[in-house]
Amino acid sequence: MWRNVSILLLAAGVIALPFLFRQASEQVDWQPGDPELIIITPHNEAIRYEFALGFSRWHQARYGQPVKVDWRAIGGTTEISRYLTAEFVTAARGWWTGQGRTWPSGAGDVLVDRKFDTRNAPTNPAEVARWESLRDLYTRFRATDDPRAFTARIDLFFGGGDYDHTKAFGEGLTVAPWPTNALPAGLFTAEDGTELIPASIGGEIWRTATFFGNAVSTFGICYNLDRLRDLGITNAPRQWSDLADVRYFRQIGLADPTKSGSFAKAFELIIHQQCYDAVRAAGFSDDDINRHEAAIRAAKRPAGEMPEGVPAAYQAAVEEGWLNGIRLVQRIGANARYFTDSASKVPIDVSSGNAAAGLAIDFYGRFQAQSSAGPDGREHMAFVTPDGGSGSSCDPISLLRGAPHRETAVRFMEFLLSDDGQKLWTYRPGTPGGPEKFALRRIPIRRTFYPSDHPAIQAAHEEHLRYAADNLADPRINPYAIAQTFTYRNRWTGQHFGIQRDIVRAMCLNASVELQAAYAALADAGQPAADRALDQLLALPDRPEPLTWRSALTVGSRVKRLDLLRDWTLFYRDSYARAEAIAVEATP
Repeated sequence: MWRNVSILLLAAGVIALPFLFRQASEQVDWQPGDPELIIITPHNEAIRYEFALGFSRWHQARYGQPVKVDWRAIGGTTEISRYLTAEFVTAARGWWTGQGRTWPSGAGDVLVDRKFDTRNAPTNPAEVARWESLRDLYTRFRATDDPRAFTARIDLFFGGGDYDHTKAFGEGLTVAPWPTNALPAGLFTAEDGTELIPASIGGEIWRTATFFGNAVSTFGICYNLDRLRDLGITNAPRQWSDLADVRYFRQIGLADPTKSGSFAKAFELIIHQQCYDAVRAAGFSDDDINRHEAAIRAAKRPAGEMPEGVPAAYQAAVEEGWLNGIRLVQRIGANARYFTDSASKVPIDVSSGNAAAGLAIDFYGRFQAQSSAGPDGREHMAFVTPDGGSGSSCDPISLLRGAPHRETAVRFMEFLLSDDGQKLWTYRPGTPGGPEKFALRRIPIRRTFYPSDHPAIQAAHEEHLRYAADNLADPRINPYAIAQTFTYRNRWTGQHFGIQRDIVRAMCLNASVELQAAYAALADAGQPAADRALDQLLALPDRPEPLTWRSALTVGSRVKRLDLLRDWTLFYRDSYARAEAIAVEATP
C-alpha cells in the first residue's frame, strides 16, 4: 500500500512542478473583471512576453484597464491550423445538433471544404436531401459570428504565414474585424492617401479583408564560418543551389515543411527561383514575364492553358523550372543533418557548430549571428539572403469566428498594426516605447519605419532608426527595397504550396535513409556511372500518375493524402535503392 501511496505522491509532485515554478504574470495591475484575451500563436516566449505586456499597458492608457493575455502555444503553424479546424468542427457539431438537427455523414469535412458548391445540387435525386442538409449547415456556419452559438474559445490567430491564414479563411474559421469600407483612420492609409501598410507588394499579399500582415520576413542561409573552414569550403554559400554541394553532406540543418510553415515557404522560394531562372534561360525578359502573366490572369483559363499571344514555350519553361526546383530541394535534402519540427532550432545549431549551414528566417539568422559573437566581437555565424531568392513575406494576424472577447481582440489588432505595436518588433530593449527585456529583431511592416521621399514618413523613419536594433535603411533589410528586386509569382508555385510540403516529406524525410545512402555512394562512384546514378536518384514519381507541374495542382483533390504519401515514399525508397546499386557497382 505504501508503495502505491509513494507513487501517487511522486506523480502529484510532477504535476505540480509547472505551477510551482511558473513565472508570475507581469500584468500585476490586472484584476478579475478586467479584460482578457486568448491568442493562439507559433511565436516564441520573448514575443509573447513583450506583446502581452506592451498591449496591456497600451490598453490601460487608452481604456483605463489592463488586459490579461492568455497565450495558447501548441506548436508550429501547421499544428495550429489542424487544431483550429478540429475545434471549430466540434463546436459546430454541438451547435447544430443542439438545435435538434441531424449531423449529416461527412459534415465535418464539408464544413471546412473551401470548394464546396452551395449552388448546384447533385443530379442524383437520392443525394439531394443530404446535399441540402450539408448546404444549410455550410451557409449558416459561415453566416454566424456569435460566441453564444459556437466558438473555438480563442480570439486571435497571431503569426505564421499567409498560406495558413488564407486557408483558415477558406475554411470559414476567420472573419473581418472591420468593414472594408470603414477601416480605422490612419492605420492603413495616411490622410493624404499614402499607403502605410500596402495590400500587396512585389507579388506578396500583405493584407486582405480578414488577415493583416504585421511583420515581414525574408528567408536565407545561415552558416558557421569555423565549420566551413573545417570542411574545406572557402566560398561561403550565396545561392540556394550552393547547399546542394556534396561537401555539405550531412551538414545542413533543415525543418519538416509539414510541421513548419516558414520552412514550407523557404522551400517554395527555392522552387520559385528555379522557375524564374528557367523562364529567363528560355529567352523571356522581365517585361515579357509581366506581360504574359497579366494575359494569363485576364484569360482565366484552366491552369496551364495559355491564351492567345502567350507562347507555349513560356509555360513549358515555368513547368521545367518547377521540376528543377523539386530536384534542387531533393539534393539539399540529401545533405541534411536532420529535419527538425522547429525552424528556430536550425540557426541555434549552426551558431554552435552542430550544423555547418541551414535555412533560416532572417530574424532568427541575424539574432543568432549576433549572439554567436565571441569576447573579441568576432561573429562565428553569418546570414545571407540569396540575391533574387526571397521576397518579403508577411506574418499575419486574423480574428477567429465566434471570438469570445471580440472587442478586445480588435483593439489588439489596432495596437499591433500601429506605430506603438510595431516598435516592439524592432526597437532595442529599454528604449522609449520599445520592448522591456527582449530584442525581438523582427522587421516591422509599417511604411513609417523606412526611408521615403514623403517628408512625414521620412521624419518618422529617422526617429525610429534612433532606437532600432537593425539598420532599417539597409536595402538588404528594407522590405520596400527588396520588393524592387524580387517579384513573387503566385501562379508558379503558390498554388502548389500544400502539395510541395508533401513531396518534400516523402522525398527527403520518409525516404531519408535511402536518399543519403544513395548520395554517399554516388559521391564515390566513377564516371559515367555517377551520372546514371544521379539520373536515377532524381527520377520523379510515376504513381499514382507521373508528377508534373500540372498534375501536382489536382492530384491532392483526387487521391487521399495518406495514399499519396505512401505511394511517393515507396517510389522514392525504391528509386534511391536503384541509384545506390548503380553507384556501388561502378565504385572503384
